[in-house]
Amino acid sequence: MSDLPLTSAFTVFTEQDSGCLSYGVEEAGRRWFVKQATTEQARSSLLRAARFHTAVQHPAIVHPARVLDGPDGPVLIYPWHDGRVLNHATRHGSDRAALARFQQLPLHDVEAAVTRVLDAHVAVAAAGHVAVDLYDGCFLYDFGSRRMWLIDLDEYRPGPFLLEWDRLPGSRRYMAPEEFVRGAVIDQRTTVYTLGRTIQHLLDSPHGWRGTPAQRRLTAHATRPAPEDRHPDVATLVAEWRSTCTAREGHWSA
Repeated sequence: MSDLPLTSAFTVFTEQDSGCLSYGVEEAGRRWFVKQATTEQARSSLLRAARFHTAVQHPAIVHPARVLDGPDGPVLIYPWHDGRVLNHATRHGSDRAALARFQQLPLHDVEAAVTRVLDAHVAVAAAGHVAVDLYDGCFLYDFGSRRMWLIDLDEYRPGPFLLEWDRLPGSRRYMAPEEFVRGAVIDQRTTVYTLGRTIQHLLDSPHGWRGTPAQRRLTAHATRPAPEDRHPDVATLVAEWRSTCTAREGHWSA
């Protein structure tokens, strides 16, 4: 694993605007996803990612198998996972064909995938971190195994913290109002908002809302504009989400 050169890549991701060079390579019958920085901003992001993965562990989060010191900063080497990113975002726009396919799956499969995302964030919060720049481009779904993976959580960081800039990085469709306010507190209630938007987005479809009335009420609570009006923490949100699933279909685990 010490030498996985770009020249041996079976695929290269060149259209992202993250400032990272990413590619897939195969060695001794195993596939790996290699990510390295090409800009100073990306270098900071990968340093942050390396610290995050040291602090947070969850089966749904794809963790680097190894972090190498490269000439331009850390090189993160992840195990390769088959699947489709629900939002394949590039400099030229977004391809959400996989999201449209995901939204047409049986509702039980969608709920299981959402639960897996939420459970991962219980671990994130328990480790004292908050979600930053979470959106559907972080959701890698394996349609064969019906399993959701979380990738590219490079902007996650310890919290709470005060926002020192005019806004945090991320997709406006998922971001809480306070993520655009310099000096605002960013804490678990911010993550609650983002997870509420995640539930809304994944349970929606071109044909309308697919969830239950209880799930719609939950997302409305999680995404209230004022942080103090939302669920107080991620664990409370996830417990309520699970109750909306078990009440209808019996207990199951993602």
